[in-house]
Amino acid sequence: MGIKNCPETPRQRMINMMYIVLTAMLALNVAAETLEAFRVIDGSLIQTFGAVDSKNSQVYLAFEQQYAENAEKVKEWKIKADQVRVKTDSIVNYIWRLKEELVTASGSKPYDSSNSLDDERFSYVTMKGDTLVLKKEDDINTPSEIMIAQKRAAQLKGKIAEYKNFMISMIDNGNDSQLKEVIARELETADSKFNLRSGDRKPWENQYFENKPLASIMTLLSKLQIDVKNSEANLLNYLYSKIDASSYKFNKLDAQVIANSSIVLKGEEYVAEIFLAAIDTTVDPEIIVGGNRMPIVDGKAVYRLRPQETGTFKWSGVLKYKTPEGTIRSYDFNKEYQVTAPSVTISPKKMNVFYRGLGNPVDVSVPGIVKENLRIEMTNGKVTPSGNEWLVYPTELDEQGRKTKVTVYANVGGTEKLMGTMDFRVKKVPDPVAQIANLAGGNIKKEELRLEDGMLAVLEDFDFDLKFRITQFDVSITGAGGYTSTWKSTSARFTDEQKKQFNSLTVGSIIYFDNIRAKGDDGTDRPLDPISFKIR
Repeated sequence: MGIKNCPETPRQRMINMMYIVLTAMLALNVAAETLEAFRVIDGSLIQTFGAVDSKNSQVYLAFEQQYAENAEKVKEWKIKADQVRVKTDSIVNYIWRLKEELVTASGSKPYDSSNSLDDERFSYVTMKGDTLVLKKEDDINTPSEIMIAQKRAAQLKGKIAEYKNFMISMIDNGNDSQLKEVIARELETADSKFNLRSGDRKPWENQYFENKPLASIMTLLSKLQIDVKNSEANLLNYLYSKIDASSYKFNKLDAQVIANSSIVLKGEEYVAEIFLAAIDTTVDPEIIVGGNRMPIVDGKAVYRLRPQETGTFKWSGVLKYKTPEGTIRSYDFNKEYQVTAPSVTISPKKMNVFYRGLGNPVDVSVPGIVKENLRIEMTNGKVTPSGNEWLVYPTELDEQGRKTKVTVYANVGGTEKLMGTMDFRVKKVPDPVAQIANLAGGNIKKEELRLEDGMLAVLEDFDFDLKFRITQFDVSITGAGGYTSTWKSTSARFTDEQKKQFNSLTVGSIIYFDNIRAKGDDGTDRPLDPISFKIR
C-alpha cells in the first residue's frame, strides 16, 4: 500500500524517528563493545610482553655470569646472544615508534596529569614514558593512510622477514629443524589463502591494516611485539644450552661422598660411597678413612658402620689421584651423620584437623625409612595410599580428638617396628555461603543481577576441593503497599518468573533470598543463611 493511501500521522512519524535513533544507538553500542574488547586485549598483551621481556633479561644476565666465570667457553654463544638482543630491540622499538606515529596522527594528545585517567580509555605509553590517550579509537582513515598509502605496513613486513631470516640463520642445521619451524611460524607474514569468490589472494598488509580501526591495529602491533619476544626467548634458550654442549661436562675434579642417609636409626647400618667425580674408571684412586686404606671396586670405596648411640657424628678422609702427567693430587672430604631413636611425623596436608566425609591428605615421614616400608593404621576410619601421601577418611565426628588415632609402623631390617601414634580431631565440613555475582549480600546493580543465571554455594577460606550445589531457594520482593511476594526455584538457576520480577526492580528495591539449601560432594544437605540485596 502506497504512502498516499496511508498517510503518516504526526505520532507515527515520531515513532519512526525514535526507531531510527534507537537503531543508531544499538549500532554505537556494538562498536563501543568491540573497541572495549580491543582495549582489554591490548592491555593483556602489554602485560605479557613485559613478563616475556623480564624472563629474557634474566637469560642475558645468565650469559654475563657464565662469561665472567669462563670467557673462553662462553664467548661464541654470548656474541650470538648479543646480536639477537640488538636485532630484537631494533624491530621492537620500530613497532613502538610506529604505534606512537599512528596515535599522534589520529589526533591523540598527551595525558594531562592534572586530571584523573579514565581506566576505560584506550591509552598508549611511548618509549619516553609519556601517556597518550586515543582520541579516535574507531579511526579508520588515518591508519589506512599511514600503513597502506604510505607503505609503512610493507616496511614492517620487510623488517619482520629480515628478522625471521636472521633468527633462523643462528640455528645450526641438523636436529634443530623444529626450532626453525617454530620461529618461522611465529613470524609468518604470508598473504591470505586463495579466495574463490574474489579469485585472488589478499596481501598481508591489506589483510591486517586496510580499513581497520585504530584500536584493532594497536592490538595487532602489540601481538607482533610479543611474537618477536617469544622468538627471542626460544633462540636464547637454544644458545644457552649450547654452552655445555660444546665442552666437557666435568671440568673440576673433586671427591664425592654419597650416603644412603644422613640420619640413621639406632642399631641400623650407615652406608656411604666415596668416589672421584669425572675420573677414568680404568684408574683407581686411593681412598683413606680414619688412617685405613679402603678397598676400591669400580673406582669406588664403600664405608660402613653400625652406630649404637644417638647424636651427630663426623667422619673424614682423603682421596688421592694420579693425574695423566703423573703427579698425585689429594682431595680431602668431611661428612657427618645423625643417629636418632625411632620417630615419626604425621602432618595433615590441609589443616591440623580431619574433616568427615573427605579424603584428608596426610604426609607421614620417618627419618631414614622410605614410604614403601611404612604401614599406617587408624581408629575411627580408614587410611589409603595416594601417590606420595596418604588419604585419611574419618567415620564419625570427634571434636575432642578422643577416639581418632593414627599409628605408624616401619619395616626396619625385615622387622616391623612401632614408630609412633598421634591423636586427631574430626570436624564437620563448614557450611558454604550463598552468593550471587560473587556477592553474599549488599548493594547490586539491576543490570548485574539480570546478567546472572542463578546462585552459587561457596566454601570461603576452605582449602579442600569440595563443591556444594544449590538445590532450592526462594526469592521475595516487597512491592507497593508493603506487600511481599515470593517465587520458588527448585534448582540453582533463576526461574523465568523470577527473572521477570528482576526486570521490574527499581533503585532502592530490596530483594531477599531465603529457604536456601545446598548439597555437597560429601553427601550432606545443608540449609544456608539467607542473603539480601538493595538495588542501586
